[in-house]
Amino acid sequence: MSRTFYVNGDFVAEEDAKISVLDRGFLFADAVYEVSSVLQGRLIDNKAHLKRLARSLAELSMAPPCAEQVLVDAQMKLIQLNGLNEGLLYLQVSRGVADRDFAYPARAKSSIVMFTQVKNILTSPMAEQGIHVISIPDLRWKRRDIKTVGLLAPSMGKQAALDAGVHDAWMVEDALVTEGTSSNAYIVTEDRKIHTRNLGHEILSGITRHAVLKFAAEAGYTVVEQPFSIEAARQATEAFSTSASTFVMPVVNIDGITLGDGTPGPVSRQLRKLYIEAALERQDL
Repeated sequence: MSRTFYVNGDFVAEEDAKISVLDRGFLFADAVYEVSSVLQGRLIDNKAHLKRLARSLAELSMAPPCAEQVLVDAQMKLIQLNGLNEGLLYLQVSRGVADRDFAYPARAKSSIVMFTQVKNILTSPMAEQGIHVISIPDLRWKRRDIKTVGLLAPSMGKQAALDAGVHDAWMVEDALVTEGTSSNAYIVTEDRKIHTRNLGHEILSGITRHAVLKFAAEAGYTVVEQPFSIEAARQATEAFSTSASTFVMPVVNIDGITLGDGTPGPVSRQLRKLYIEAALERQDL
């Protein structure tokens, strides 16, 4: 049975979910998106995702497709229609349909598309074993703080990782780690300090990042928000990444160099446990 999609106010079967070829998201990647995790049929930290969506729209002078409550109601109905218990809800807003022109159209109406995906997030073999990553040059544009659908460079990075026989790639600019292909990046040093890049135009302000750093501080860890080098990452005691679709994902090998004893470290394991416990207890973290 096909999934139900949401397209511009209508709930339609997957095979009937269509947008115009003149949609600017299709022609120019002139669109933004959010991915919210779903546990036990509930959206996790959705308010924070919608707040970031509003920021992305504002940064691109793009009108919201509808009132926020209308959007939330549609999200909940979509989850129910698809019977989703655990997985992801993808939401994309484009500037809308207009004849092809680089300049923003004066009277375009924003388009919105949503769909769900089944995924085992709580029980992940990779989280139990840890993942291997390689470092690659960061080829993306300069406004990575806006969550746009222009994801070709991260897709190339993910494919480069798979071609190299590993799970993911960490992107590097001027010898400093920016983030993963679809995640924020962290290392833990011998003094048990957690290092991650500070917010700015260089990285996305991750929703899971915000929650995990709060839990880390509450657990007594010192968090250092400043750039770290790829060389420092290779010499770290442990490392991990965060995202809405993986929560906290331990990294046990970088560029062929094993971190620690090659298994998920205690810091990443504790933070993953804290995040999951909080997510199961309440929707907003």
